[in-house]
Amino acid sequence: MRYRTLGRTGIRVSPYCLGAMMFGAFGNTDHDDCVRIIHRALDAGVNFVDTADAYSRGESEEILGKALKGARRDHVVLATKAHLPMGDDPNQQGNSRRWLTRALEDSLRRLGTDHVDLFQVHRPAPDTDVEETLGALTDLVRAGKVRAIGSSTFPASEIVEAQWVAERRGLQRFRTEQPPYSILDRSIEREVLPVCERYGMGTLVWSPLAQGMLTGRFRKGRPTDSRRAAFGHRHFGNEARLDAVERLIPIAEQAGLSPTHLAMAFAVAHPGVTSAIIGPRTMEQLDDVLAGAGTTLSDEILDRIDEVVAPGTDVSRLDMAYNTPAIEQRRLRRRSPEDRPAA
Repeated sequence: MRYRTLGRTGIRVSPYCLGAMMFGAFGNTDHDDCVRIIHRALDAGVNFVDTADAYSRGESEEILGKALKGARRDHVVLATKAHLPMGDDPNQQGNSRRWLTRALEDSLRRLGTDHVDLFQVHRPAPDTDVEETLGALTDLVRAGKVRAIGSSTFPASEIVEAQWVAERRGLQRFRTEQPPYSILDRSIEREVLPVCERYGMGTLVWSPLAQGMLTGRFRKGRPTDSRRAAFGHRHFGNEARLDAVERLIPIAEQAGLSPTHLAMAFAVAHPGVTSAIIGPRTMEQLDDVLAGAGTTLSDEILDRIDEVVAPGTDVSRLDMAYNTPAIEQRRLRRRSPEDRPAA
């Protein structure tokens, strides 16, 4: 592994980050097997691990706590996230001081550690003043429970706003951003990555394999993965995405690479990307991804990829992508009947 600096934090991380979303009820329910997968990744030189409280309702963090118990913890850059609902109580979610403080304490307990290296806000919260959020995170940093703070899946405009608020109020600023990025999902190249570079933020991109679509397992004319479909991921049947995959496979073959290795090498080739999150469910999946570590792509191959998916564009919108309230809420896009001019 050729380690990279995470933004301007001075923290050195591997170009592949081990994502723990698939450890627990959502993916691999065998805790011992998950621990072995984690140890294999660490032994291979991966020193960056990312999870979230919402992953299997805390089970992922508990598994990581078992795997990192003892001396291993000192050699791992450990990241977690909070924001998504963790119960029926309406205050067990979001970006308020009330919840983030409690969420971190719960995460530290499950992880079996007294601090995390990176604490991230999992999604924006339009109902919460960003100053409230940054104020709470600043106190957690000063208390020694957090080393650095970050955002996840924030629009470029909200990243900039958070930076301005931090500067004007003397608060800790987001040091990282965790956006979606793959050959099929390149829109962050347009604004998010340039903004992160401008503010010296590190980026750990999620889903570089496009939820498995770029592994070659999802092809035109083949049945859709029923397990994925059960979670409502409609983009697996999107014709435009499947067409793009069919055009990418010959490019991988010409480069002498598997589709997986082509996709991972692409994700870490962008100068604005620090690390790409891999989310294996099995040891075989981990070994497959790690076998391509260190792969670099020629300009010719990158140019051919650009011909399939133009820089700064998405083939289609991911179901789990963040949309601002201005898009999601119909009432914000339409005048009320009484405000409409008479016909």
